[in-house]
Amino acid sequence: MRVFRKSIVIFSCLLGMILCLSLIVMGCSKQERRPENQKVSEEPTISLYVAENGQTKQIKIEEYIKGVVAAEMEPTWHINALAAQAILARTFTMERIKTTGGVSKRKTDASTDVEEFQAYDPKRINDSVIKAVEMTRGEVVKYEGEYVKAWFFADGGGTTAASAEEGLAYTKTPSPYIKSVKDPGFAITTEENKSWRAEFPLNVVKESLKKIMGKEVGKIDSVKITKKGESGRVMSVKIGDVTVSGPALRLALGSEKMRSALLTKMEVDGEKLIVEGKGYGHGVGMSQWGAKALAEQGKSPKEIINYFFKDIQIVKEWK
Repeated sequence: MRVFRKSIVIFSCLLGMILCLSLIVMGCSKQERRPENQKVSEEPTISLYVAENGQTKQIKIEEYIKGVVAAEMEPTWHINALAAQAILARTFTMERIKTTGGVSKRKTDASTDVEEFQAYDPKRINDSVIKAVEMTRGEVVKYEGEYVKAWFFADGGGTTAASAEEGLAYTKTPSPYIKSVKDPGFAITTEENKSWRAEFPLNVVKESLKKIMGKEVGKIDSVKITKKGESGRVMSVKIGDVTVSGPALRLALGSEKMRSALLTKMEVDGEKLIVEGKGYGHGVGMSQWGAKALAEQGKSPKEIINYFFKDIQIVKEWK
């Protein structure tokens, strides 16, 4: 009788354990069915090369993003514009780390040198920047489960580029999430973004072309735009006997002087190349002035990003 009772006790204990395990498994199964775009993990700590002192430091990514947003956008702008910038800056960082390992030259995840990574200036961080980063904590932009190339620029001159090839001459990987849209920022941007003019001495143009071509170029006595993209940006131009891409020429001549490839005039006048155009930047992805305009219209950070990118998902990767 005691043995039977003991067996009953043991059986009851085993049954209880089985029921507990079943509940645990059911709970785990329920968690495992969580959609991929809701998956969260711990906030990453990244290695940052500080160009100002040549040192490397470890920094939480959210703290790093605050310095990027403060440097890449005017910190006094509407908080929703800053928040959209934060999402793209975070995406840019994660995409670069995943695809290239960060900054191989420095053996770090990121760099404060804008030529190597993103602009970064923690001295410009204010309460709005802090709030913008915190309200979008962990949020990144993905296309079909992968980080997008989180391109942004100052002003689209009325319209954004239809593709990365048009605005950046970028064809390395597909970027079907890029689209051409009206840039609402054109109505509120600075006058020099609405219409600008630049003059380049032909000897400067020849040196710039030499950098692109890797060799001396001949006499420059003419210029002709040979191809424009869907948004009107110059994709290729023939200068003298040399044909180069519009984006490459802009970088070689200086992107702050030849403010965009959305040109309204290009001609050789005596010993100078005259260039006139609209906008500021390559035109691919999010217009920062456009983000400002949309934010002032009451659009949320996610609505702003969805305006400039198509078929994308904004997901939260860590709490």
